[in-house]
Amino acid sequence: MLVVGAGPAGADLARRLALAGIDVLLVDQLPDLAQAAFSSAAMPLAALERFGLPAQVVASRWSRWELIGPGPGSRHWQAPSPMGVVLDFGALRGWLADQCQRWNGRVRLGLRAVSSQRDPDGTMSTELRDRGGRRLQVRSAWVVDASGQGRALLGEPPLSLAAELVRGVGVEWLLEVPAACWQRWADRLAFCLGTDWVPQGYGWVFPMQPGRLKLGVCRLEDLGAGQPEAGASQPPLGTVLQRLLGRLLPAGEAGFQVLDRHGGLIRSTIGRREPHRRGRLIGLGDAVSTANLLGGEGIRHALTSSAVLAPLLLQALASGDNPAPLQAYEDQLRRALGWCWPLSGRLARRTWLGLRGPAADRRLERLLNGLQQNRAEDLSALLFDYRFERYGLRALPYLLGWR
Repeated sequence: MLVVGAGPAGADLARRLALAGIDVLLVDQLPDLAQAAFSSAAMPLAALERFGLPAQVVASRWSRWELIGPGPGSRHWQAPSPMGVVLDFGALRGWLADQCQRWNGRVRLGLRAVSSQRDPDGTMSTELRDRGGRRLQVRSAWVVDASGQGRALLGEPPLSLAAELVRGVGVEWLLEVPAACWQRWADRLAFCLGTDWVPQGYGWVFPMQPGRLKLGVCRLEDLGAGQPEAGASQPPLGTVLQRLLGRLLPAGEAGFQVLDRHGGLIRSTIGRREPHRRGRLIGLGDAVSTANLLGGEGIRHALTSSAVLAPLLLQALASGDNPAPLQAYEDQLRRALGWCWPLSGRLARRTWLGLRGPAADRRLERLLNGLQQNRAEDLSALLFDYRFERYGLRALPYLLGWR
């Protein structure tokens, strides 16, 4: 079994297969899994327990929400006990890969997947290249493309889905800050909303280990709707992040050290209707649009896709590489992500892509005012579990664009 991509989806699948005694090779183009750790990785406590993640991958715990904007004001929700965690993304990837190796799986870094095809004898032949351009051919019964939104082996989604493809472009800094500054943000997930903060997107401040914060911005783009390329009509994200830093941390960069700068791209289709499998080549995680556009959340859903695919692959392997069990993959993943998934995508497109002026700010203000009376736990249910039905007719006019 060859798994391409050692992100949360691919590394977790390799870990599960190795634990079951499968001969698995996990490869990734990064030479070091601590690099390019673009993910603030907030998740509820229930998800941490459900996926069996250890304390060593947890950077902090949070019990509050703070939504800043539109404008300078902010809204707060607080629970009596921690509701969730912020993961150390690099530590998570490293732990998953280590677990794969502990159960006799193999991990090779610095290898990029170029192509994969089925040979006449039914096995898959996949070409990999190292950082020096040298080629390596790997033969396996199955290949899993967990390479992320780039879909290194599956390729681009069909043109018929172009109108559904929305992407988010993000920049994030890891900051070392004075103790008093860290304490200000230590117990909460904070988001900055409104066109004066981040047009067509949002910003965030998440606590990491003591003395460290993650500050980031993300902007959504819908090229299928005729929007221009990134940066053509909006200020560069680096500039937006600099402004965010100056407004949220009054001393600006003085007294703060930027430990790391990284960026990333997520792309998802609203309805997730792209093919999940082509013969013995199977898509996983972001390669099949499991990054949710509403909050740019990907880790939890990537792990869900792994939990769905692993038992189906084991059934296929146990039955002599019979592909029949994989026919249920797409449907089971859709059910695992929930019926509200497409609605959350439409809400993301409605909210972020339309956030370009005072009228959009007023719509968002009215929605946030409607949420003010709810508990912190209710807000978590809305933002993490997409429990829109709890808000009934209050949210319906916004979702349909009536206000």
